Amino acid sequence: MDENDILSRIHSLVDEEHKLRDSAEHTDETRARMSKVEADLDQCWDLLRQRRAKRQYDEDPDEAEVRPEKTVENYLQ
Repeated sequence: MDENDILSRIHSLVDEEHKLRDSAEHTDETRARMSKVEADLDQCWDLLRQRRAKRQYDEDPDEAEVRPEKTVENYLQ
């Protein structure tokens, strides 16, 4: 997955997140989906940052890997 693919995925997830937040119904299913979208976004942003850092330090950005949800969800903000 290259940076354009990652950014495209981020934009798609952000659009979905906005639709979910703007919907009148906030069911358990909607809340669960929103949590999943947020976790997926965190993973995408993390992958994008890894790729950019690797490129900055003359490493191969294709070696960046998606980290587990549990890892990226526990980063300090």
